[in-house]
Amino acid sequence: MSLIDSFLTALANLRRHKLRSLLTMLGVIIGVAAVILMVSLVEGARSRVVEEFRQLGSSLIIIAYDPSLRKRGETPGSIEGLRMEDAQAILQECSNVKMVSAEFNVGNQKIRYGAEEMDAAVDGCQPEYLYLHNLQVERGRFITQEDLDNWSKVCVLGKEVQKRLFGNRDPVGEIVEIAGVSATVVGVLSPKGRTFGEDWDKRVLVPITSLQKRFVGIDLVSVIFAQPREPERTTETMDEIWQLLMRRHDNQPYFRVDSQERLLSSIGRVLSIFGLVVGAIAGLSLLVGGIGIMNIMLVTVAERTREIGIRKAVGARNRDILLQFLIESMTLSGVGGIIGILLGCGTSLLIGWGTRQAKLFGGEGLTTHLPLWAATAGFLFSAAVGIFFGMYPAWRASRLNPIEALRYE
Repeated sequence: MSLIDSFLTALANLRRHKLRSLLTMLGVIIGVAAVILMVSLVEGARSRVVEEFRQLGSSLIIIAYDPSLRKRGETPGSIEGLRMEDAQAILQECSNVKMVSAEFNVGNQKIRYGAEEMDAAVDGCQPEYLYLHNLQVERGRFITQEDLDNWSKVCVLGKEVQKRLFGNRDPVGEIVEIAGVSATVVGVLSPKGRTFGEDWDKRVLVPITSLQKRFVGIDLVSVIFAQPREPERTTETMDEIWQLLMRRHDNQPYFRVDSQERLLSSIGRVLSIFGLVVGAIAGLSLLVGGIGIMNIMLVTVAERTREIGIRKAVGARNRDILLQFLIESMTLSGVGGIIGILLGCGTSLLIGWGTRQAKLFGGEGLTTHLPLWAATAGFLFSAAVGIFFGMYPAWRASRLNPIEALRYE
């Protein structure tokens, strides 16, 4: 019997016992579907994180003060946080630093224009903020060094803030109130969307010195972003920045110096571990499905004992019988794998669509992405399950004595 004949016989047996075949394949279907769904969610999350890091800016080094690094019971020391002088020192003394932007975040504040008002995040920044975060100005201009030097009461609005307060009117030159302080609108940013749950379009930017002096009365900064001249020397630049901060702050190690690549790598490791754990759980379904296939193939061998005896009597060899039952087992698991792939893909698309319609996870829903290798691996693995768990029943069928098989009732 040829391979094609064995495959057609296997399909005929599946059709002859539809319900039994479906119940046998159920474990494989659920296992493969779970693996496909897991891969699509993990890869979707990975691609989403990569895209959001790309939107934040390229090859950035992030410097922040973190008092939680202080050991329990340790005295605070003289350091209170990062200051503008630290940003200037990083730019002037670190040879591989190309650009620096100090930022100060005060969270959501009331923004008013006439009778209109809304809550928006208010950030103090420098002119380099525009380039380091891949932003573009749609109208007017951005914050300048002159604004910083004069503590100018000016601001740049995110696109959503402009729409909510001014509608279709040009806001440049108008005066808005930011937490009770008046500021002149000098520009509007182009739409950027959300990254890591933060909406860039619901943001108001002011000169960092104005925010420090006129709004909050302190000269600390929340975070400093630095861009290396040579991205391949990012790690060396981070070490250089760390040594500078230690010299400036009496070796008090209460700072975090990270790069986007390192953060992305850490997130990738977490996603991979999560994928492995969920994949292992889904693999249990495949194991159960494989045991079910072995069980049903043993039943099939018992039901077709006389058929096996007749085939051997007319010249079928042991390897022909072995191959026939292996193909039937592989067909059973392979069809289950195909159904599982389709079910997993459909569920993945449904989850993505449903979360977007419900505006969950920041209004953008879950991102799902299924690479071709995952679907191919799912099918091959399901077929391998059929071969592995079908081997013993096939071997048992091939070893039957033809005379005893013909006598079997």
